[in-house]
Amino acid sequence: MSRRPQRSDRAPTSGVTLSPDEIAFVRGLVIYEDPEILALNKPAGLSSQGGRGQAHTLDELLWAFARPGKARPRLIHRLDRDTSGVILTARTKPAAGFLGKAMMGRRFAKTYRAIVTPGAPEPKAGAIDAPLRRDEQGREAYMRVCPPDHPDAETARSRYRTLAEAPGAALLELDPETGRMHQLRVHLASIGRPIAGDARYGGALVVGGHAVPRLMLHAAALRFPHPSGGEKRIEAPPPADMLGLIAALQLG
Repeated sequence: MSRRPQRSDRAPTSGVTLSPDEIAFVRGLVIYEDPEILALNKPAGLSSQGGRGQAHTLDELLWAFARPGKARPRLIHRLDRDTSGVILTARTKPAAGFLGKAMMGRRFAKTYRAIVTPGAPEPKAGAIDAPLRRDEQGREAYMRVCPPDHPDAETARSRYRTLAEAPGAALLELDPETGRMHQLRVHLASIGRPIAGDARYGGALVVGGHAVPRLMLHAAALRFPHPSGGEKRIEAPPPADMLGLIAALQLG
């Protein structure tokens, strides 16, 4: 993502200053909207919340959608800074409450795509059921696989399916059944198939002679109950850098 421009325009009641280019940038991320929800295709490199440095987070950029005298849309969930894909917000307080309860009740279904190395897992489809615990190291937080009886253990389960494979790499579809921090990244590393570009958990930075530009993890689809009734599914196309590596590795 290109460097952010200087800020000049103040979003109504926000206390956050956004430039016209920043407003245009975040509005260009919208992939679905209605009176109650707003979904965006978050690019890699943009923090959902609480980012460090001078750049605005997605949570702050959401002031671009605030109606006069109203609060900005509320994030319903987060994605890691280097993960791209579908992220959902609620435009109203009742919608936020409804969606928050639905997420707590595990009524959300998330589907991801990832490039892993050094090849397809064995078996090529299955589930990883491994508890995780948080490990603080200075200012950095990691997640670690741990025994079920560890005092800090949190249950974690992920399903995976191999979509394509080539020498040294594979393209996987992933469905996390729980929502722990870094869950997919740690689970795949635990079975010897770390996500390409994931330096934190042992992912390769070069695959098949091709440099990996960032964490190759994309939130491809989200299915959830809509606040107005029924079920909604929203999909986000993978970004160009991931599509380029898929093509270069002949995984597409």
